[in-house]
Amino acid sequence: MFNLSNAVDYYYWPTPNGQKVAILLEELEHPYVAHPLNISNGEQFSPEFTRISPNQRIPAIVDRETGVSVFESAAILLYLAQRRGQFIPADTKGAADVMQWLF
Repeated sequence: MFNLSNAVDYYYWPTPNGQKVAILLEELEHPYVAHPLNISNGEQFSPEFTRISPNQRIPAIVDRETGVSVFESAAILLYLAQRRGQFIPADTKGAADVMQWLF
C-alpha cells in the first residue's frame, strides 16, 4: 500500500494532455490520487479547481509533500521529473534535448 501523505493529487480528464501526466506518474512509480474533472460539464471552472489551476485547464497537480500546485502538462512533466530526479539528464546538452522534445 502506498503512503498517500507524499502522493500527488492529479486532476485530469482523459485527453491526450491529461494522459501524459498519468503515464509519467506510473513510470516514476509515484503514488497519486486521480481526480477526474468532466470538462464537458464545466467542472474545471469551479472555484476549488481555479485555485489549483488559475487558467482553469487540465491537467493539474498538487504535490502533497511540498504543497506545490502545477498546471500545464509540460510544466507538470518537468516538475515531476526534476522532483524525482529521473528522465532529465544532468548535462546541459542532454537536458536541452529533453526540453526540445517536451516543449
